[in-house]
Amino acid sequence: MPAGVWNKCEGCNEILVDTELKANLGVCPRCNYHHSQTLHERLASLVDDGSFAELGANLEPVDPLGFKDSKKYKDRLKASRKKTGLTDAATAGLAKLEGRKVAIGVIAFEFMGGSMGSVVGERVTRVFEAALAERCPAVISSASGGARMQEGILSLMQMAKTVGALRRLRDAALPYISLLHHPTTGGVAASFAMLGDVIIAEPKALVGFAGPRVIEQTIRQTLPEGFQRSEFLLEHGMIDMIVPRKELRARISLLLRALAARERPEKAPGRTGGRALGAE
Repeated sequence: MPAGVWNKCEGCNEILVDTELKANLGVCPRCNYHHSQTLHERLASLVDDGSFAELGANLEPVDPLGFKDSKKYKDRLKASRKKTGLTDAATAGLAKLEGRKVAIGVIAFEFMGGSMGSVVGERVTRVFEAALAERCPAVISSASGGARMQEGILSLMQMAKTVGALRRLRDAALPYISLLHHPTTGGVAASFAMLGDVIIAEPKALVGFAGPRVIEQTIRQTLPEGFQRSEFLLEHGMIDMIVPRKELRARISLLLRALAARERPEKAPGRTGGRALGAE
């Protein structure tokens, strides 16, 4: 099939017109399968047109360990930059979502599997820091294979770094909504992605630390049907809701209005009163 003309649905194997699929936000009109989106497509589907102001655009990953497996890390970076037009797997910035200011980050699978290295971790951290500085909600959309092995311990450090920044945001009683796309795994799932005040997943997204194949090989047991899919996680209380992609923006806006509308609690005698979640 000519690239850019036709696309084959990964869910039902139907042949789809590529432009129609993109116009439908990457959701198959026949079976509702949610195909992956590029970083720019996902960002555009969430924020108001022309409202995004990027943070940390000048940051670029380096190769501090001189890492090489079947290919040098610096060559992988170069190839990914050429293929995607991105400097790394994440972007961060301030934007408007249906008129409300938010600090937003998007991690996309298209750049080295959405893996989190030092730059991705720094950009996620800047989302939380910007939300704190602007006293606005934070929203992070994740699709990632986890920590970037080519950066070793420097990559694993980003888990603690991002969670530390999130804790400061939480201490200020500002809301954080985490969006989980297919797949969200590894160090990203084990840190900020599963720590939202509200955690939303897309239908049938794979979410977890290790993949099901690795788990089965480790414990030598067959896993339950649908294990680690968003429907399984919702049933077992690991996420708050499943929202189809076309409804995602409106649902986030509704949640942010609800969080902002919460009243400030009264101060009890002899005690220090806290701020309500999302209160101005």
